[in-house]
Amino acid sequence: MLTRFLAAAGALALTTGLALAQTTAPTAPTAPGTAPAATSDMKDMKEWQAAKLAKVSLADAITTAQQKDGNGRAIDADFEKADGKNPMHWAIKVVYPDGKLVEHGINAETGALYKSENQPIERYFTRLKVADFNNAKVSLKDALVIAEKQAGGGKAYEAEVERDGKAVAYEIKVALADREQEVKVGPDGQIMKD
Repeated sequence: MLTRFLAAAGALALTTGLALAQTTAPTAPTAPGTAPAATSDMKDMKEWQAAKLAKVSLADAITTAQQKDGNGRAIDADFEKADGKNPMHWAIKVVYPDGKLVEHGINAETGALYKSENQPIERYFTRLKVADFNNAKVSLKDALVIAEKQAGGGKAYEAEVERDGKAVAYEIKVALADREQEVKVGPDGQIMKD
């Protein structure tokens, strides 16, 4: 009786192991700075769903981008899914006191800065001035924390700066378990109603 039980338990363990081996094939490692193979599952995901898989938070990516050239301030951030040229990454726009605007690409898996591109500031700003960002009481990183708390958790994955009177306000999208939520944070750090 004990022999039959042990044989049945062994057979069950063997078939379970074989089934798992067939469904969980390892993924090939990618070289730093290269795009990981985009799975068909990720291609079918909405941006907010894929952003939840990022190992590096948007706040950490902003810190990396702002440290690149010293004293810039992040003003715009987007999550980008992997494609043939780029890894899954955060695209962070940073404005500098001299008026230069640079978009930094931060790998969402490793946190490494993998590209920086100058952007034409005139095309980006229609009503905002560099001084508006430099005088802002609340930074983009601070606004992310406020928005995530307001949404009841979740992960901020996109942020835009807009003008609110004579100051800047932040429009932030937060990925929740089953949906996304947009939160607007005012220049004083307070939640703004639409």
